[in-house]
Amino acid sequence: MAPRQALRDRVNRELVGAVERQPEAWAARFAGAQPFPHLVIDNFLALDFCDDICAQFPPFAEAAALNEDGVVGQKATQEKVRELGPAYLELDDLVQSKEFLGLVEKLTGIENLQYDPWYFGGGTHDNRHGQDLDPHVDFNYHPITRQHRRLNLIVYLNEEWEGAWGGSLQLHRDPRLPRAADEVVTVPPTLNRCVIFETSERSWHGFERIDLPAEKQHLSRRSFALYFYTKSRPAEQIALAHSTIYVERHLPERFAPGYTLGDDDVRELRRLLSRRDQHLARLYREVQSLSAVRGDSLTLQIATRLASKAYAFERATSIPVTPPLRALWRLLRHGRRDAGTR
Repeated sequence: MAPRQALRDRVNRELVGAVERQPEAWAARFAGAQPFPHLVIDNFLALDFCDDICAQFPPFAEAAALNEDGVVGQKATQEKVRELGPAYLELDDLVQSKEFLGLVEKLTGIENLQYDPWYFGGGTHDNRHGQDLDPHVDFNYHPITRQHRRLNLIVYLNEEWEGAWGGSLQLHRDPRLPRAADEVVTVPPTLNRCVIFETSERSWHGFERIDLPAEKQHLSRRSFALYFYTKSRPAEQIALAHSTIYVERHLPERFAPGYTLGDDDVRELRRLLSRRDQHLARLYREVQSLSAVRGDSLTLQIATRLASKAYAFERATSIPVTPPLRALWRLLRHGRRDAGTR
């Protein structure tokens, strides 16, 4: 099948045609969006292809839901996309093709986009009842290639979802501002909706707490996430390398002078305070790690080359060699959590 035909068979034909006719209009729409550049595109994939991807979405696995403290959480991710089934093989072939990259470049006006074969932080995301995501800006450099992270592309795969259930993506002007000054765009995660947004030092985003009714708690908030990189970016957008930076969300509006706290309110406040403490502890660990391993540039270069060669080898065989090397890379790059304490 010809690449152009394959693209049209997997992506909504009307979208492809509209972008080809007016690429500048789409790029202008992206650049002018508030609170930061983004697009929301419904019916992004061809319907039959989207159905196949939903049908082959992996079940929630506890091994894929370990948080940074090694505890099973309410979010599972699968980065090895090509192992998830035939539809995901096709999806991975699609998103790394020149035709698809060209489509995204036309949509956003950002040229020379690079696909991420490691799916760092991406792949399938499966969030269960009670999960939310505090406003944050993402890490800004790829941990192996050191390329600039430029775009997030998310396709939602929820065949049944209502706005009242929470889980909506929220794009913030700046969550550190008072609630009234923080412009927030809310995007419900409905089936086959694609959100593309710029990754920068101002692309604050997160999602509301998922609150499913008792009879719907077998459902989860499902999506496929892909991040794009470039070898360079505008000088005014370049920042020092950092990991994901979180900010606690605003207090619920009901917490106002004269309001009487109930049991649910106390539980909510305790949860928010616990989340704040987790973010502070995470930042402290990162400071320790950077202090422990800073300056070992030769070791990092060797680890980078090993990881790259291991990935190329694994793509050509069925031997899973990258997980231990990725663990080694993380150890070398970020240091042991208890570095300096033993």
